[in-house]
Amino acid sequence: MSGAAPRLLLTALLFVLALPLGGARAEKLIVSVSNARITVTPNYAGGELVLFGSIERDNPAPTDAARYDLVVTVTGPRADMVTRRKERRFGIWINADSREFLMVPIYLAVFSNRPIDSIAPIDVRRRQQLGISHVLLTQRIGTDYADVVSDDQFRSAFVRLRTERGLYHEDAAAVKFLTPTLFRTGIPLPAQVPIGSYDVQIKLFSGGELLTETETSFEIAKIGFEQFVADAARQHGLIYGVLTALMALMSGWMASIVFRRD
Repeated sequence: MSGAAPRLLLTALLFVLALPLGGARAEKLIVSVSNARITVTPNYAGGELVLFGSIERDNPAPTDAARYDLVVTVTGPRADMVTRRKERRFGIWINADSREFLMVPIYLAVFSNRPIDSIAPIDVRRRQQLGISHVLLTQRIGTDYADVVSDDQFRSAFVRLRTERGLYHEDAAAVKFLTPTLFRTGIPLPAQVPIGSYDVQIKLFSGGELLTETETSFEIAKIGFEQFVADAARQHGLIYGVLTALMALMSGWMASIVFRRD
């Protein structure tokens, strides 16, 4: 009997520890986009996609929406890109140096309900890659591959050029709370939006700490003759190349007949 009492006490302790705490917070994000597949035509002039979401809690929702902060990061297709620095020498502009960016987002947008530096401390922002200045943009530096500080000349120039084209965007007031737990944000899509799959990451913060996160996605696809040509080139490369060469030869032959001098 002397050995049974400690075992019973241990069992009871484990049972108590397994019970959910009444004051524990357990948030969950439910999100959806207004259109999971957007088709664009050659005369596409841009548009906007809307992200809706709600915050679900085990306990009753708070009445003060300011207790919550949201950061939405939209990442488009990735590709290798090069940023070049020009210098004026002997009266002409030439490429003096360049930096290659490896598999970086062609489209990148970050939205929040207030300035990101007010949402979380710097160490959290770096760890969670909150804001364009903290998103990793891997560069080839000599024989090394790394991201550098946000005020690096090539990185700053790369982000500036993408921003001027509307492909990189950050808005600290884009996320709107419709109720203490319902929110929405618009995702601008410029005219030159790249074709492909887009990932949307939504992170919920409170008091500078990450509570939960979720993801969704959408796709942008071309329709019409341009998409038919692109699909043919990708799926039947050899046939497409032969037909292109034949069309070029035929065009040259027809031009020689039209402009022939008798």
